[in-house]
Amino acid sequence: MYAYSNILAALIQRGKSARGCRIDVSMLESMAEWMSYPLYYAFEGADPPPRAAASHATIYPYGPFVAGDGRTVMLGVQNEREWQAFCTQVLREPALAGDARYQSNARRVAAKPELQRLITEHFARLTLDEVIARLEGAQIANAHVNTMHDVWAHPQLKARGRWVEVPTPHGPVPALLPPGLPASFDARMDAVPALGQHTVSLLAELGFTPTEIERLQADAAI
Repeated sequence: MYAYSNILAALIQRGKSARGCRIDVSMLESMAEWMSYPLYYAFEGADPPPRAAASHATIYPYGPFVAGDGRTVMLGVQNEREWQAFCTQVLREPALAGDARYQSNARRVAAKPELQRLITEHFARLTLDEVIARLEGAQIANAHVNTMHDVWAHPQLKARGRWVEVPTPHGPVPALLPPGLPASFDARMDAVPALGQHTVSLLAELGFTPTEIERLQADAAI
């Protein structure tokens, strides 16, 4: 991501100044930058946020919650207005909105275990569709958490024609077109080669003679 964005910036700069530049991208530096502000919680030996998996490290409630039908919703309550709406319109517990234990994000994060139990108990009475309808009504960010099978069957991928078939030695397999290509370009989606299909031509390209290639074949090295 950082290589891509820096290359684009360099191309724009070159177009304006006619000067190129050198780009140096380190995976370690990229991942450290991607840690973002949770990293700064640990400045000078301070305690870092606890591991939160798909939940947010420093905001709550923010993350995946299971509904009564076993499906999962991702939601994010990011300010006090949303917390009030979450209590009154989603959980339908207006008294909770005035509970002093949860009246700031810091307090909600500190009370995460008990809040998680409370939210899970409320969601257990609802289907995923019902939870999402309430979240939408409260204008709280949310999304389905899809399984791998859900992604394969996703209607939007089908509607946009993102799946194509690619030949293989054992028959065609589905493959996704690369995202973001301009309409004037056709994605190159070549057949998957058979095992060893290009070995001889590649070795010849690398400078091996026919005799050397035959010897490798005789020795079962290729």
